[in-house]
Amino acid sequence: MPPRRRLDPAQRRAQLLEVAAREFAAKPYDAVQMEQIAEQAGISRALLYRHFHAKHDLFAAVYRQAADRLLADTEPDPAASLTEQITLGLEVHFDYFLANRNTVLAANRTLAGDPVVQAAITDELTALRQRLVDASGLTGHAGELLSAALTGWLQFVRVLCVEWLLTEALSRTELRELCVGALTGALEKITGEAEGGRES
Repeated sequence: MPPRRRLDPAQRRAQLLEVAAREFAAKPYDAVQMEQIAEQAGISRALLYRHFHAKHDLFAAVYRQAADRLLADTEPDPAASLTEQITLGLEVHFDYFLANRNTVLAANRTLAGDPVVQAAITDELTALRQRLVDASGLTGHAGELLSAALTGWLQFVRVLCVEWLLTEALSRTELRELCVGALTGALEKITGEAEGGRES
């Protein structure tokens, strides 16, 4: 066990999230033990449970932090086109998914019914959707159509990425092309209708 260091509550929480993130990435959810996380952090199990009452609470905090970081790492570039922003955002997420395969599978399968974990996923998808609508410059009905299309597309990407992690039936390039291609047609139709409406 590492030597115990006295940390304030915020520092201790950050340390525990860092240790737990490594554990959840390295092992399937059911193989992660709170005792091991406490040991690696150099604290007692009782202190760990004082910060997080159960393993799924700790996992939810880890996933919430990861979602926040992904949003920060995919901050839109105003100089990039919408398609470029989508592609770059996908690549950042793919990097995270590959490095944290067990975490992603736990969130989307093992804990698919956990409301706190699912809220973290929903909040990230909602923020991504609004970001892309804003980046498109579409307003009014066209913006509403795009928002609806993105809602379905983001769920499609989520399901496809989980399948990719499980089966590896697709290459990363094929996955990216499928995801981008699935949205391109809808974007063309919506922007075409918006331009047609302005002309008339």
